[in-house]
Amino acid sequence: MTGPVASIEAPGIKIDGELLFNMRTEVACLLDRKNTSFPGAQPVSFARRHLEELTKQDFYVCEKSDGFRYLLYLTQDDQGGEIHYLIDRSNDYWFIPQGGLHFPVPRDVEGFHTNTLIDGELVVDKLPDGTTQPKYLVFDCMVLDGNSLMNRTLDKRLAYFKERIFDPYKQLLNQYPEERKYMHFIVELKSMQFSYAVEMMFRQILPSLPHGNDGLIFTCRMTDYKHGTDQNILKWKPESENSIDFRLCLDFPIIQPDEQDRAEGITEPYPDYDAQPICNLHVFASDGHEDPYFAIMHLEPSEWESLKSLNQPLNDRIVECYMDSYKRWRYMRFRDDKKTANHTKTVDAVIESIMDRVTEKDLIAAAKGIRDEWKRRAAEDSAREKKEMERKRVAIVGVSSANGVQGAKRKADEQGGGRPSPGPPGKG
Repeated sequence: MTGPVASIEAPGIKIDGELLFNMRTEVACLLDRKNTSFPGAQPVSFARRHLEELTKQDFYVCEKSDGFRYLLYLTQDDQGGEIHYLIDRSNDYWFIPQGGLHFPVPRDVEGFHTNTLIDGELVVDKLPDGTTQPKYLVFDCMVLDGNSLMNRTLDKRLAYFKERIFDPYKQLLNQYPEERKYMHFIVELKSMQFSYAVEMMFRQILPSLPHGNDGLIFTCRMTDYKHGTDQNILKWKPESENSIDFRLCLDFPIIQPDEQDRAEGITEPYPDYDAQPICNLHVFASDGHEDPYFAIMHLEPSEWESLKSLNQPLNDRIVECYMDSYKRWRYMRFRDDKKTANHTKTVDAVIESIMDRVTEKDLIAAAKGIRDEWKRRAAEDSAREKKEMERKRVAIVGVSSANGVQGAKRKADEQGGGRPSPGPPGKG
């Protein structure tokens, strides 16, 4: 019997070995890639220079959910049955128990999609009755039934997803509402707004969300989907959420053996694990290099006691930190969903974002200029389209007129002196 996922951090059966290798290779082939790494797009941190970027191109904005990022892969097993995988940022694959999801194709409730790759976030909604509901919020679609959407614009990618996958899925839930309780999670299409609607985002949408939120995502409407870091996807976070993921390396003070230690046979200096350590923070350099040291995480004694009380290994874990008003890195949470710290380039971008901070007030103040430029571009596009349509109409009328004169003359000659009358459509 299937049912809602118990943990959005471990949303299924984690696969490994040859099956994992084969699945990574299969997804890479679907995307026409040789690289089998995680294929999802990654945003860059919002900096002040990006305010101008929002005036130059059309961007959509949506809330950045406080959940877990996954690609959703719709495929089939060796027997031709419908199966699904979630792919996390560590490029691990989580098999969803069969029967936990179903995505019918249009006009065929038993049919299902294959060779389809969707991008989204898994969150936990708090419902009005006090219960919770896991939801997968879709914000992009990379491949649909084997057809790549990567080179389509964002609005087209989302339109294909809505028409081919989401609408039939919604119809299924409406037709069989009793099936909701057996779903591994419920799928929803993330609400996208024009980039100048930031005040509505802050005043209406964010306060009413049934799940956690830690910022906004601006995505360019006209650009392709890009594997890896994409300069056209901008991640804005409030000051309290602007953070970096580091690798934590604890350095405990060294104790010289005392008389009791020597009596017990301890003659060499040893770490004092009861003392509060120095919390060294390292970033990721890639290319096989050792993670370089970056800074120290500041911990108050009470915070260290809280971490110790977790009764979990602390050393060599990925830890998310924010910078306080004294420019000290402070503990936020552990990120066990990640295997590496942020790359040095990402760290540089976040530092720029922190030092050159764009506030909620700044975004709202910039909205009018963003809207004016969006409307100007839309008017220019509309004028160009009308001009092109008029050009084509004139060309067609010219050709039709030339053909019509000759055709009418020939038919008139055939009928003697009488001119034919076309009459209204469908009548003769």
